[in-house]
Amino acid sequence: MATSTSTAAKKAIRNPGGTGSTSGRKDSSGGGSSNPTVKFARRTSSGRYVSLSRDEIDLSGELSGDYMNYTVHIPPTPDNQPMDGAVEAQSVAMKAEEQYVSNSLFTGGFNSVTRAHLMDKVIDSAVSHPQMAGAKGSSSCAMPACDGKVMTDERGNDIHPCDCRFKICRDCYLDALKDTGNCPGCKEPYRSGGEYDDEGPIDLSKTGAAPALPAPTGKPDNRFSEPSKSLLIRSQTGSDFDHNRWLFETKGTYGYGNAFWPDGGGAGYDDDDGDDGGMVGGMPELSDKPWKPLTRVIPMPAAIIQPYRLLIFVRFVTLFFFLAWRIQHPNEDAPWLWGMSVVCEVWFAFSWLLDQAPKLHPINRTTDLKVLKEKFEMPTPANPTGRSDLPGIDFFVSTADPEKEPPLVTANTILSILAVDYPVEKISCYISDDGGALLTFEAMAEAASFANLWVPFCRKHDIEPRNPDTYFNVKGDPTKNKRRSDFVKDRRKVKREYDEFKVRINGLPDSIRRRSDAFNAREEVKMMKHKRETGGDPLEPIKVQKATWMADGTHWPGTWAASAPDHSRGDHAGILQVMLKPPSSEPLYGLLEEEEQMMDLSETDIRLPMLVYVSREKRPGYDHNKKAGAMNALVRASAVMSNGAFILNLDCDHYIYNSRAVREGMCFMMDRGGEDICYIQFPQRFEGIDPSDRYANHNTVFFDGNMRALDGLQGPVYVGTGCLFRRFALYGFDPPSITDYSKPDFDDELDPNLLPKRFGNSAALSESIPVAEFQGRPLADHPAVKYGRRPGALVVPRPPLDPATVAEAVSVISCWYEDKTEWGDRVGWIYGSVTEDVVTGYRMHNRGWHSVYCITKRDAFRGSAPINLTDRLHQVLRWATGSVEIFFSRNNALLATRRLKILQRVAYLNVGIYPFTSVFLLVYCFLPALSLFSGQFIVQNLSVTFLIYLLTITITLIGLAILEVRWSGVGLEEWWRNEQFWLISGTSAHLYAVVQGLLKVMAGIEISFTLTAKASTDENDDIYADLYLVKWTSLMIPPITIMMVNLISIAFGFARTIYSEIPQWSKLMGGAFFSFLGARPSLPICQGAYGKEGKTPTIVFVWSGLIAITLSLLWVAISPPRPSGSTAAAGGGFQFP
Repeated sequence: MATSTSTAAKKAIRNPGGTGSTSGRKDSSGGGSSNPTVKFARRTSSGRYVSLSRDEIDLSGELSGDYMNYTVHIPPTPDNQPMDGAVEAQSVAMKAEEQYVSNSLFTGGFNSVTRAHLMDKVIDSAVSHPQMAGAKGSSSCAMPACDGKVMTDERGNDIHPCDCRFKICRDCYLDALKDTGNCPGCKEPYRSGGEYDDEGPIDLSKTGAAPALPAPTGKPDNRFSEPSKSLLIRSQTGSDFDHNRWLFETKGTYGYGNAFWPDGGGAGYDDDDGDDGGMVGGMPELSDKPWKPLTRVIPMPAAIIQPYRLLIFVRFVTLFFFLAWRIQHPNEDAPWLWGMSVVCEVWFAFSWLLDQAPKLHPINRTTDLKVLKEKFEMPTPANPTGRSDLPGIDFFVSTADPEKEPPLVTANTILSILAVDYPVEKISCYISDDGGALLTFEAMAEAASFANLWVPFCRKHDIEPRNPDTYFNVKGDPTKNKRRSDFVKDRRKVKREYDEFKVRINGLPDSIRRRSDAFNAREEVKMMKHKRETGGDPLEPIKVQKATWMADGTHWPGTWAASAPDHSRGDHAGILQVMLKPPSSEPLYGLLEEEEQMMDLSETDIRLPMLVYVSREKRPGYDHNKKAGAMNALVRASAVMSNGAFILNLDCDHYIYNSRAVREGMCFMMDRGGEDICYIQFPQRFEGIDPSDRYANHNTVFFDGNMRALDGLQGPVYVGTGCLFRRFALYGFDPPSITDYSKPDFDDELDPNLLPKRFGNSAALSESIPVAEFQGRPLADHPAVKYGRRPGALVVPRPPLDPATVAEAVSVISCWYEDKTEWGDRVGWIYGSVTEDVVTGYRMHNRGWHSVYCITKRDAFRGSAPINLTDRLHQVLRWATGSVEIFFSRNNALLATRRLKILQRVAYLNVGIYPFTSVFLLVYCFLPALSLFSGQFIVQNLSVTFLIYLLTITITLIGLAILEVRWSGVGLEEWWRNEQFWLISGTSAHLYAVVQGLLKVMAGIEISFTLTAKASTDENDDIYADLYLVKWTSLMIPPITIMMVNLISIAFGFARTIYSEIPQWSKLMGGAFFSFLGARPSLPICQGAYGKEGKTPTIVFVWSGLIAITLSLLWVAISPPRPSGSTAAAGGGFQFP
């Protein structure tokens, strides 16, 4: 990895695709594959197409090498003095590149050229924010026969590269630089743009910006060597250098780095002869301050946890002696009944132990956001201006079907991310549309447009939650705790705009259909006209492809409404669109209230985070690996474009409810020991659940009990959404506590020649790995932090995107990219299971990483859950099937390494085993009925010993439940609902999962699941309407059959007791009691089946009734009731009344 390390050190904050990706990409193939070719196409309003290759638009001379190899500015020294003209040329060139990237739709894939299609408009509605794709310039290009728009700055104002203020577009500007270098207006060479020159050289002694990012090895890198010098550095040789002023501002210290930093390595390590990775020779100013932790572990009160552990021990010992007694005292009259019951009870004891053992050490955690702000966002000697030193975060949102996952729901999730309370320049949001639907594309564009108003409104008035749909539907006084006098006026305006936004989103399907019909009709007319002109057969029918058209009048490269070759759900090109280009590094405040702006934002930062739409390439014959494959495509694309050190993934219906939750998660990552944390899992909270939570949709016993307990071990399992990942851990590396990544070789297992085998043929992706590892380190502000970084290392602004970077991102989302690599096997999300989330987290824990469970006072995220019984059972079926797959795979915890702790291993073992409990549970639920039918019981006699054991087990179970409710905060009703639904799912979904898992393992039959529909209801709709919706599923048959058989057995036993000569009421009461317990938990199924208006799924009760009656009559026929001796002699016996 030495090659990658030294190369990555040249990247600074920049992702590898932008700074040096061009040179790196030339040999990125490694294995000999050619680097991607980019074609830039632009369709003008007059219908003219302009298509240029990258080479044709490249600048000549050293300017081209400069803006393709952007390097961080360094302080001026006697040998490095600025020259404004060259800097301005570079600045305008980079702005032009970035503006062109943000207005282009990039497509490409297998055996196809990567194309950048410049879009004049992305959506039908007007776009005004300068960061958004399709934003219009205020003026047109003054060049003859050109209808392009003038380049704009961060505020949307025109950029004039020359003092003569000649209006010129990006393409013409690049042509002028390439041809003569003179302005077409004044015919003079391009020079500084006066008032528009806002990108001059940065004097770090004034601005406080930190020096360039040091190499991960801790050594000063060779970023300033002659081959990679930028134009800025090569031009800083002027004669106007104030030597005395420079000595004063830098405290007389020449050389590389910030004047406040001491001598030594730049990455927080000793030099080569040092053996400690801690902060050696730390800054005196910081060392004098008392060190403050970002997080604290709060143990459970001893008054609760000690009795809890004692009861676990008592119950375990009781179960041991009880089972021993049961085995030693068989029922001679009904050995089959005794045998079945003993086997089931042994398994239940084993299953209980697997579930209870990991709960021995639950903990709570707390964070200190004030300390986080003090360390990373306040002025320090290393960061005098207080720029954010926090690492970057890439947000991933995944969606696949706009029909089952409404675009409005996804758009609200995106808006909550864009408004999150985190440094804007550190955020990048990626939306993965695995369906490649134009509806989702335009919905995201509409969301980006509305974010221009919504995000500043949230920042100005500190809005919570920042999902507009949830915010405007919150009950209560919206003016509570709002201090600004213009809040009511602003809220009213935003509410009106949001209502119009919803109308536009909901009208998109019809709008796209009408637009496509109109364009298809136009194409048909053109073909008819051409046919007449060429003298074709008028009777021959005209065949016109029913294409789906974008707003700019071109074909949508993704999935069409009418499937066609290269335009279907499983066959379309890769698509990447930068909806919102990266924001500027400095805050950009709005203006006073104007007609277009609608609000006074003069004190509010109006920048928006980068938003990227991604739809990976899909082709027939390739296994795209469902959601896991889509997430891995986002990992690669984001590594090339933004390379955030951390990744937070959300489902499309899970939005950010607490805008500061990300900061709380970052407290754990940036605290002492945070370098060994692979992910931060947040609990899942749900909305729209019925008040009684009939089907345990909140799942609080798991999220507040089991997960909190795992946090005291090696960490919680990954549950698929609401998780903050360390990017470096996703790449399949070991934690720093096991492998020392400060060594030049970086990783002993990863030879540079093996990079293509593990990560693919993208050099930009490989070079981004050590950069992500370094940026994810905590601050080296404490001697115990062995793998830290210097304060102020991440305050350097990242340069703009360029087309080559985006083209590289398109290539890494191609369907062929993962061939013969370790993606899905060791790297990224793991393939091979429908529960890829659990397997991915298990692999990280198995390598020695730790995870943390972050429970915030205000819920971090909220989402929707299926409240319909059928959808809920299918959801549980999918989870249980994945667990069975895990048990029969190499991901079984029995095969784990020694790095996985014992109790953590037990927890993962339980994940794979719990579905098999359904087999024993099903048998045990029929035992009470069989007991009543046969007149026998599981024991020979109800002895005192048996009753004492039974009473002790029951009391300890109740005591454990009460104490668990105390330390977890779960309500008693929630606990009961969980137990109730466990019995329902255990006799239905879990049983089916075992069968399906065995079929897949033994017969190779693949299992397919459909997406769970996400509800999107209007304000006037009944939010619980789906609760009463009846959908037929065979999963309902087993639990209802159990209920009916037990009820029939009670009636059977009652009738037999009445007509017996010597009625045995005690045996009837005992059997009836256990039969009722077996039937009672199935009551919610009946409630859901009857529904709100008495609707009954006839087929369910017909099948269940037939099965119950058949089983009952079959038992009577096989083992009819026999009278006792005296009764037989008298000629009497049992008969049906």
